[in-house]
Formats: sequence, structure tokens, C-alpha cells
Amino acid sequence: MNHARLDQLSDGIFAIVMTVLVFQIELPEILGPIDNSDLWHEIEKLLPVFLSYILSFALLFTYWRAHHFFVTIYAKNIDSKLTNINALFFMLISLVPFSASILGQYSRNELSVIIFGVHIILIGLTLYWMRRYVIFSPHIQNPEISKREIRGSTVRILVPVICAVIAIPLSFVSIKFSLTLFTLAVIFNLSSYSTRLFESVLRKMNLIRD
Repeated sequence: MNHARLDQLSDGIFAIVMTVLVFQIELPEILGPIDNSDLWHEIEKLLPVFLSYILSFALLFTYWRAHHFFVTIYAKNIDSKLTNINALFFMLISLVPFSASILGQYSRNELSVIIFGVHIILIGLTLYWMRRYVIFSPHIQNPEISKREIRGSTVRILVPVICAVIAIPLSFVSIKFSLTLFTLAVIFNLSSYSTRLFESVLRKMNLIRD
């Protein structure tokens, strides 16, 4: 398999999954006449599902962007093992609408947070495995990558994983705090300054050196 076919498969899967996400937002069925306040009350019921859609869509975007960097930009060739890792990654990505739907419809249940959190952990660890294989495998050719770039990509991959690990037990104390952690992980990866800020903090603490 060459890069073009894997890129096409990746873009197709992400496009379909990100589109399927919106199908969980179903308009309420209302019989008879209804005024504006009643309609607004029905729309308010959809807020958890809508927020779950935004969170999941943003997560998928960050995963798509990371996959593009690791497989298309870093890897100059593809072997069977990298293809198999991609297959596992795509399978987990295709299940996002399922876990997102559970989180949206049962946002007050700890189990929904656990399912969504475990899903994020599995995707993140698979993505980390993929990146390590691309960079360190003797079978994959890649351009020279600086330690700073490797460190930055590691942080971006593991922040959602760490947030999910914390959010799961935290859900038994406060589900809102758990959902906030998921959101902060997405914001961290969407921001172009997050890793720079993270590195500056570590540098001030003398934990890293350029």
C-alpha cells in the first residue's frame, strides 16, 4: 500500500465518522401546537448531546491532524505493521459516534464518562504506538526530527490520555469536572501555543533543556 491509498482511506473514514456524529442530534417530536417557551425547553434538552457533538468533532479533528503528520509527513514509506496499526486506529476512530452518543444521552451517568474516557485512552495509546513506530522503526524512513518536535508531539498525544485517566475516577465526585477535563484536553491540542507554554513551564522548573 502506498501513501495515496492510506491517505484516501484516512480522509474517507474521518469524513464519514465526523458526519455521522451529527445524526445523534435528533429534533424533538412535538405533537400539537407549541409556543416559543415550550420549543426552547425542548431544545435545551438537546444541549448535552450538542455539547458531546462539539467535543467529539474537535477530538476527531486533532486525531486526523496528528495522523496526517505521523503517516504522511513523517513516514516516507509504509510497511505491513504500520498498516495494521492504522487499521486498529481507524477501528477505534469509527467507534467515536457510539461513545459520543452515550456521553451525550446519559451525561449524568458515571458509566458514560468511563466509556468515553476509556475510548480516548485507547485511541491516544494507539496513536502514540503509531508515532513511535514511524520514528524509531528501522523499516520506516523519515526525515530528521528534532527532540523538541518529538517532545511536543508526545505531549499533544498524551494530554488527552492523562486527562481521561483523571476524569474517569473524578466522575464519581463530579461529572462536570470530568467533562471539563475532556474539554481542556481538546483546547490544549487545538491551540498552537499550548506546547510552547508547556515547555516554558518545564524549562523554568529545570526539567528540560534545549
